Amino acid sequence: MNKDQLVRTAKAMVAAGKGILAADESTGTITKRFGALRIESTADARRDYRELLFRTKDAMEQYISGVILYDETIRQTAKDGTPLVKLIEAAGAIPGIKVDAGAKPLANFLGETITEGLDGLRERLSDYHGLGARFAKWRAVIQIGGGVPTDFAVEANARALARYAGLCQEAGIVPIVEPEVLMDGAHDLARCYDVTEFVLKTVFMELYKARVFLEGMILKPNMIVPGKACAAKASPEEVAQATIRVLRNCAPAAVPGVAFLSGGQSDVEATANLDAISRLGGPWALTFSYGRALQDAAQKAWAGQPENMRAAQAAFAHRARMNSLAAQGRWSEGEERTAA
Repeated sequence: MNKDQLVRTAKAMVAAGKGILAADESTGTITKRFGALRIESTADARRDYRELLFRTKDAMEQYISGVILYDETIRQTAKDGTPLVKLIEAAGAIPGIKVDAGAKPLANFLGETITEGLDGLRERLSDYHGLGARFAKWRAVIQIGGGVPTDFAVEANARALARYAGLCQEAGIVPIVEPEVLMDGAHDLARCYDVTEFVLKTVFMELYKARVFLEGMILKPNMIVPGKACAAKASPEEVAQATIRVLRNCAPAAVPGVAFLSGGQSDVEATANLDAISRLGGPWALTFSYGRALQDAAQKAWAGQPENMRAAQAAFAHRARMNSLAAQGRWSEGEERTAA
């Protein structure tokens, strides 16, 4: 394990004013999103869409520190034959890769899942490192509901995250550790806090037991928000206070950065909440690792039509800039309207 290189990469991933573009949608997921816009999901269409994002010069160079890729994408080349990984590197961003095999039903635990993909991971990480990946992502999914999550489900997912993180660092790859407590359901802010606190404390205990080098990893947690079906909504200030409180109670200061997931929030909502969180701050760098909250507007503007490329790139650049401001605690609704 080259600890110095892991630290350098991790710090670059959470550089001030920059965040991570999650472009790691599986073929099934991006096909659904394309389908909603009546875009045919072919390998070329998926390549063209991601290429237009990676060629958005202003956004990539100024606001994006890294890009999480899917297995298909890390192996693709642009129309001119340039590997997509090289486009990312040319913009000064770091290529990364999603390595989990998705959340599967957890046997004997109705409504709960376990993320799979540890089998053969050491070999796959070596392959991905050779293709240019310098960080990776593994997502654990925790549902809130009647009787869930159970201790067993949380512990099983935490242990898998720890094993994944150790293998990544062995391969010279910075692990993004992503334990996501889902927004689905009618739970309130307090319930999200309690579950997230338990999940994070369990995850860091397993990371400790697995001897994971904390200075060479990034945490990607959910924000503390009410469930989508909860009648009591929370202001950005309430979200920020609860989120920073849970992180101070659970995340060691040795972790160089926290890159929040958007978790189904709207793009502006995710930006506003990130801004409020960043204004409170903490001992870690705070930034974003968004998928839909960075891409939705661009995807709709593109709609699969080559002539819409510039409009799509403008939408992506706008959203990236807004989140850059939010990560620095400098965003405002007025800035959002003025820049739109």
